[in-house]
Amino acid sequence: MQILERIEDQMSATGLPLVGITLAAVPCPDTPVILTLHWHGFIKQKLAELEEAETVAYTPIPSSSLQLNDRWRDLRAVDHAAMEAGWALGAWDVERAERPACFRPGADPSEEFECMQAFGTYPCNIQGNQVAICDAPDVDDLLEVAAMRGYLLWAFRPVRGSIWKDFADDATLSDEGRRSLPCPHAPVPPKCAGKGRMVYRFGIPTERALPVPRPN
Repeated sequence: MQILERIEDQMSATGLPLVGITLAAVPCPDTPVILTLHWHGFIKQKLAELEEAETVAYTPIPSSSLQLNDRWRDLRAVDHAAMEAGWALGAWDVERAERPACFRPGADPSEEFECMQAFGTYPCNIQGNQVAICDAPDVDDLLEVAAMRGYLLWAFRPVRGSIWKDFADDATLSDEGRRSLPCPHAPVPPKCAGKGRMVYRFGIPTERALPVPRPN
């Protein structure tokens, strides 16, 4: 799966720093997955479309949700692709959450909103501002399956091309905030049996990686 390539293409196209990245999938082979990139930045709102016009407000840049149609037969392939992307882009860790179906007896109403959010769709704007731009033709079908069968959500914060580069304390990173592929960690198969959480830890604090001085 070309998750890393799609992320890097979007980073090059926008030139904006990232805050975080999520990937959502339903537990059904060969279904599309939704990649969402959360940007850091603001759009200047002016009373007139003139360079010298004064800025009257700043609007957060919406997240970008993209549909990826790569073929896959096993969720471990999606898991591995998410890990590779997080590893290469310098993330401290990659978290995988398994979420149950929200259309079930006793489900909290907030679970439906979280499901929509995971797939890049929001039922309303926030203070009149668009939260995400979703380019996913099959998202309604995916939401229907997720509501009935549950879904998986991967999340990580990259260092490369993000706001976290100046704050990363990680001995495994290059000066550009990257790591060389392949990722040395093996995927742990999800159970897809309700709620579950798996965290793949990649980072090592700089001070822990320094050699311990020996006494004279």
